[in-house]
Amino acid sequence: TNASDAEGDTMGQALLADFRAQLEAEPAAGAQQIADTLLQNSVIEFAGASMAVEPGLLMGFGNAEITGFKEGVMFAPAIGSIAFVCYIFILDEGTDPAGFTETLSSNADPRWNICVEADETIVDCVGSTVFFLMCPGQ
Repeated sequence: TNASDAEGDTMGQALLADFRAQLEAEPAAGAQQIADTLLQNSVIEFAGASMAVEPGLLMGFGNAEITGFKEGVMFAPAIGSIAFVCYIFILDEGTDPAGFTETLSSNADPRWNICVEADETIVDCVGSTVFFLMCPGQ
């Protein structure tokens, strides 16, 4: 299910392409299913785990409360020394995708992890499904 393993793609670009390909193939895919499939992508070279998240304070956004989604899944490395966090959100009906992604972008803190800093931040949405990633820029 690796939509993009092209030379020169960053980890973030490869995962974004995979996210888009998944939704193209299965528009009704749930956040957990998308996250678990992304975790299998060959660009991820760490043992990771996914977990459901509730609206409120989320890792990587400082003191900003992230709300307006009915389904949210976060995945990250099991070891905290890698600057990587990814979220898949399915928005509530009535939540403006552009406004939601702007909230994510403006509150993203690439130094959320004291030890390391993410090089790449990507926010995108397909319909009401939102992809958010901060990761190393390899």
